[in-house]
Amino acid sequence: MKLLLLTLAALLLLSQLTPGSTQKCWNLHGKCRHTCFRKEKIYVYCTNNKLCCVKPKYQPREKLRSF
Repeated sequence: MKLLLLTLAALLLLSQLTPGSTQKCWNLHGKCRHTCFRKEKIYVYCTNNKLCCVKPKYQPREKLRSF
């Protein structure tokens, strides 16, 4: 009986720790979310109307214009 309770507790804990998969975007470098984290930027919207959040190292650099 104790083994059964221990097994159920472990399965319950593992089901809470594994996050659901998120849809990828921006050449597989971004993730579709409702809100982005602090340093992430939004460039496009995903097909499911969520924001495509991209980390700074994968964000495109702005070109400098010379006049």
